[in-house]
Amino acid sequence: MYMMGDFHRADESDRSLIMPVRQGVIDRQISGLRSRLDDAWQRHIGFPGTADVDHTALADLLTRYALNNIGDPFSPGAVPNHTRAFEVQVLDLAAELFRAPDGGWWGCVTSGSSEGTLLGLRNARRIFPEAVVVHSACAHYSVTKAADLLAMPTAKVPATRRGEMDYHALSGVLSQHRHRRPVIVATIGTTMTEAIDDLRRITAVCDRLGIGASDRYIHADAALSGIPLAVAPLPGNPGFDLADGADSITTSGHKFLSTLMPSGIYLSRNPHDGHGPHVDYLASHDTTISGSRSGHLPLLLWHALARHGVDGLRRRAESARARAAYAHSRLLEIGWPSWRHEHAFTVVLRRPPHELAERWALPSSDDWSHLICMPGVSTSQVDAFIESLRLSRAMPATAGVQ
Repeated sequence: MYMMGDFHRADESDRSLIMPVRQGVIDRQISGLRSRLDDAWQRHIGFPGTADVDHTALADLLTRYALNNIGDPFSPGAVPNHTRAFEVQVLDLAAELFRAPDGGWWGCVTSGSSEGTLLGLRNARRIFPEAVVVHSACAHYSVTKAADLLAMPTAKVPATRRGEMDYHALSGVLSQHRHRRPVIVATIGTTMTEAIDDLRRITAVCDRLGIGASDRYIHADAALSGIPLAVAPLPGNPGFDLADGADSITTSGHKFLSTLMPSGIYLSRNPHDGHGPHVDYLASHDTTISGSRSGHLPLLLWHALARHGVDGLRRRAESARARAAYAHSRLLEIGWPSWRHEHAFTVVLRRPPHELAERWALPSSDDWSHLICMPGVSTSQVDAFIESLRLSRAMPATAGVQ
């Protein structure tokens, strides 16, 4: 039975797609969708999506051409309607930002960081078939899903109150599973607090236990914070990339880079991850999770990177952090418990009244919610939310996490 909570279907007369739909009905449904999205976007401060990059220059390529990057990104292949040259340019810059080894690496553009994590765990299992996936209690839900798909056992490490992996607890978990090689997933920007699992501290724990680099695999899920940390590092930046001990890393494109459609970048420090079986009719090697891969996503990623450059990305990150600091200060002004990590776009706040959280689409967990000042979120949006919060009737009285 089809059930979807408060989701409203189209009018009864608009439902059927069995027969061609009249143009007037098509126009009405698209107009309704546009109006709903325009209204919702004014209050889009709870989830990490951006739409502030103008991709109009790509309009004809996105709407007129079927682009398919099937096969390995570094193989010319037999299918001519591809954007592999743009994909390789994106991967080259990502390799520089995430400090891939000079001796070789491999990567691809994905449908998002969830696919990147699945690819990382798949490649880790090839090295350690009997491995256990070790992850923080605050890791993204896609980690356990990927482990389940790969039939890999998991072990959960407790997290601190601010969302970071508890490294003392990590030592205990690794000790309990010494009979299996660990595949450790470090979260570089948790969903609720944007906490960073510090790779340098993780590798130090492993080294103390005698689990050397050849006996472990570390995957960095840097969906949200990877590129901001790379282009705009702060003093005392936590370890997060390939040079800090990760064997593979994934990041999202639709969050910080504003690709509009879910997308991601996956990189591995092991060039052999690009060695897969040759598929004759593709004239390419099978190295990716999916067969057909969007050729539009690499183009959108390339365009966002080309328009900004590294300096522009740095300004974007610094501006977003400044907006988050402003939001935090405004919350403190009205006495609403809140806090944020210094590097974060995310501001954690005591859970607002249900109606307010629903109107502003703020995710909540236990007694806490958050807002995310992604690029494109304006001061006026922050001010409007703070004013709505100030006028709400359920003001909390307890202090926040410090």
